[in-house]
Formats: sequence, C-alpha cells, structure tokens
Amino acid sequence: MEKISLKNVTKVFGPRPAEALRLLEQGAGKDDIFNQTGHAVGLSNVSFGVEEGELLVVMGLSGSGKSTLIRCVNRLIEPTKGQIFVDGDDITRLEDNALLELRRRKFGMVFQHFALFPHRDIISNVEYGLEIQGVPAAERRERGREALKLVGLEGWEEAAPSQLSGGMQQRVGLARALAVEPDVLLMDEAFSALDPLIRRDMQHELIALQERVRKTIIFITHDLDEALEIGDRIVLMKDGAVVQIGTAEEILTNPANRYVERFVEGVDKTKILTAQAVMQPSRAVAYPNDGPRNVLRKMGEHGLSAMFVVNRNYQLQGVVRAESAGEAAKRGDASIGSIIEHDVATVAVDEPLHNLFTPLADSPYALPVVADGGKLLGVGVKASVLEALAEGGSGS
Repeated sequence: MEKISLKNVTKVFGPRPAEALRLLEQGAGKDDIFNQTGHAVGLSNVSFGVEEGELLVVMGLSGSGKSTLIRCVNRLIEPTKGQIFVDGDDITRLEDNALLELRRRKFGMVFQHFALFPHRDIISNVEYGLEIQGVPAAERRERGREALKLVGLEGWEEAAPSQLSGGMQQRVGLARALAVEPDVLLMDEAFSALDPLIRRDMQHELIALQERVRKTIIFITHDLDEALEIGDRIVLMKDGAVVQIGTAEEILTNPANRYVERFVEGVDKTKILTAQAVMQPSRAVAYPNDGPRNVLRKMGEHGLSAMFVVNRNYQLQGVVRAESAGEAAKRGDASIGSIIEHDVATVAVDEPLHNLFTPLADSPYALPVVADGGKLLGVGVKASVLEALAEGGSGS
C-alpha cells in the first residue's frame, strides 16, 4: 500500500513561474529556462510512490533536486505544480493549521547537521518534539527514554551533546524524530557529515532499526554506495527530474540510459548483485517417487549428470546422481527414494554474488538457489557467475 504518492510535482524558484512552466512543458532544459526567464527549475514533473514500511533512497549529484524534493514532501518548500498524497490525502490543499498538525503527527525529520540544543541534556533534546506537541512531562520522559533505547543510547540521558561523538549525536537526532512516533521519517543527507567509518556504522544501525520499527523512510543522499547499501529502492535524479527508479539490482543490471550507466560503472557489482541475478531455471527435476529409469531418461534428455529432487511443493529434498540411478535401475528399485543424497549445499536467493564462487568451485554440479522454506527457485552455474565476476569484480 502506498503511504506517499507524488504526482507531477514541479518546483520553479522565482517570482513569476508561469513562463518557466510553459517552457518546461515544451521540453526546454533547466539551463535554457534559467537563461530565458531567470527562474530556476528545482523539480520537473516528479512522480513516484513510496510503499508503507519502505526505505526509499533519493539520490543524485549536487543540484539534482533531491533536497528540494524532500522539503516539498512535507511542504517546507511549496511545490509550484502537482499533488502530494499522504495516506490518500492531497496535502497540497491543506491550510496552515492542518499542515502544521500533519508535520507534528506524521513526519519526523533528521538533518545532515545534528541541530541539537547545546544547553539541553540528551533526554531533553529527544523530548523537544513531544514538548512542542504539549505531551505531559512524565509521558514525554518515558517516550524519550524508549527512543534513546531504540538507537542504542540508553544510559546517556543526562549527558550534554558536547560529550557525544558525531555518530552518537546523529543517533540523538534520530531518536528525537522517533520519539514523536511519526509514520514517515525524512532523512536529508543524515550521515553526510560523519567520518566514513562512523557513517558505515550508522548505515548498518539504520538497517537494523528499520527491521524493528518498519517506518516509511525517505532518505536523501549523494553517495551511490550508501544508496545501494540501505535502499529498498532508489530514485535517481538529474536536473530536477527522475532518471530511473528501481532496486539496486535493477539499476545496476538495467540502467535506463547512458547517464545511469556512467553513474554506476565504478560499482563492484558482485557486492550488490545476488544469486537471484545470475540463477537459471532448473532444466529438470525429479520427485521422490519417480522410478530410476524415468530419472535417467530425463537426465539424458537434458544432458545432466545429476538431478535435484523436490517434493510437490517444489521444496528441495536432495540430489540424485546418474551413477546411483543406474545402479538402482539394475536392482529394479521402484523409486529413487533410497538413493537421494540429502546433504546438499544451497544458497539463499539474496546471497551476494561474491559469496557464490567458493561453493560453486567445490560443488560437482550446479548450486541450488532456494527461498525461505527451501523452495527451489533456480540454479547457479559457474559460467553465469564467472561472467558476472568478470564484468563487476574489478569495479571497472
């Protein structure tokens, strides 16, 4: 279910946007519009939805419109044209009081700079949004403590901001946003001011936190590695327009145009792509009650020396080798049930590609790719994995 939906959102900066909008509709570029009108196009007909509980990353270089976009979502910046829906309601129609209430109740925002009050201790900083809402002191103290516990800062309630590291201060900012129990978190370059190691730790913390709280999050970044690391989906922007929307795998394997290709060409794809990206359909499978002669026939038809065995729900049961099936046929066995090798190495469908090389090298046959519950989805073969390694392993 979509929590947020943007429909043709456009933002023109300047006192008389009508001419800029007209040129934009005629296909004029951002630079041409500025040269002709003196108006800057911040966003150009942006449309996409955010699913409830999704962590959506909006990324692009400086001037791409990503920060303008996030501020339009809660109307800190007024869109010039278009609609923004939150829970099905068009918030571009809200009057000031209703908009203020929406921001207080539905949105939490985490900024690049921590914006902590130096004269307040940590718990008072976290409680600030609740204080603005008029929440009673005892309740906001309890909710503040719970928020600090969520971000791993239990025990730091009475410390001053100056006593905390940059990463810890950013956690306080995150706790402050979580304390008001928002439906949506808006994070604008939230980790950009942190040192690289602390930044990586915060990315992992955010992923772990999202597993627990399942908030709808729009996360702004200019860092491709960060986007690939944390995003359920990525919105890639250029010159105020959306260039491509998709998962990390979709953007890496099917770039929409040359701009996207150049944007991602330095990425080590083997760290991002998963077994699902390279698996192939299993050419044939056997069932436990199949006779050995029938299994041998299917192996011969498909050029296989071994065949995976599944039950009627397609859950992997093991593997049967051609030699074993041949011996069972000579004995006159009615089924292959007694010759199934149950100890089979498998990989999960979301296993990173670089983790497949060793098990493939050790396996005498293809590597079964399974979903939760052991359902066979496909097989990884050496040729497809080696091809992906050759394309992406060097990062060039």
